[in-house]
Amino acid sequence: MSLKLPLRLILFIGLSFLATEENHAQGCSDAGVCTIDSFKPHDHDENDERQNTFKAGLNYGAADYDIAVFGTYIDYRRKVSDRLSLDAKLTTLSQSGNDISNFGLSDIYVNGNYKVGKNASLTLGFKIPLSDANSKENGLALPMDYQSSLGTFDLVVGIGYAIKKLQLLAAIQQPLTQNNNGFLSDLYPSVSPLSEFQSTNQFKRSGDVLLRASYPLNIGKKFVFTPSLLPIYHLSNDKFTDIDGIEKEIDGSQGLTLNWNTYFDYHINEKHALQLSLGAPFIVRDARPDGLTRSFVANLEYRIYF
Repeated sequence: MSLKLPLRLILFIGLSFLATEENHAQGCSDAGVCTIDSFKPHDHDENDERQNTFKAGLNYGAADYDIAVFGTYIDYRRKVSDRLSLDAKLTTLSQSGNDISNFGLSDIYVNGNYKVGKNASLTLGFKIPLSDANSKENGLALPMDYQSSLGTFDLVVGIGYAIKKLQLLAAIQQPLTQNNNGFLSDLYPSVSPLSEFQSTNQFKRSGDVLLRASYPLNIGKKFVFTPSLLPIYHLSNDKFTDIDGIEKEIDGSQGLTLNWNTYFDYHINEKHALQLSLGAPFIVRDARPDGLTRSFVANLEYRIYF
């Protein structure tokens, strides 16, 4: 098995890269719920018993309209008791493409995690926006593809369950407020690439439900490989208000996105670890006006336990 597994990993990575060339996915750093620490796969080693975990990470995504997206984050987890832990996470985002660049603070995530049994846990938290999602260029609002945050205050609720090594998760992320985006493609000349973007003036974004199935595989004492299947369902069509003040639904924005995520964990020693994660799509929604489209996502994370 030790000889066959690396070959399978190579084949899986190769297929994932090929899948990204013609597909687009709601990449997981999207609305944020699937990147919360308690919602990510865990290998349940002795580090889980440590009281504090600090993480820092950076990620890259290839978005629609030839936009390159770079993100960073810092994350702190405090284990309060054997059952209760608290998390806080700060994120930033930078987008560049079509001679437009935008960078800003994104969101703060705060959540509590409670173990209700040996194999089950509950998570309750919030996403707090650090931007109103209405950055402008030359006095005109930019599309959501160039906003550092969705600009919504969201409720996040999830439940996790483990069946031996198989890890299952169900979660919902529901906006409690909406943003102040005012982008109207009609205000841009036809020669501008922004005239082709979906208008999101007075944008009303629906919630997301996700499921995740993960299965960590130990490769020696220091490496863990975790394949993960991640379906995300956008609950209803999003809405915007057109240049005449009429609210309209964005057809095709409701529906399923299906991603593969792959995690590679390397435990340097008892206190330090690295994680590389890759994401690739298989099924996508017809319309993704929130600017979360990613044809490929890669994330590198450093952790310290203390």
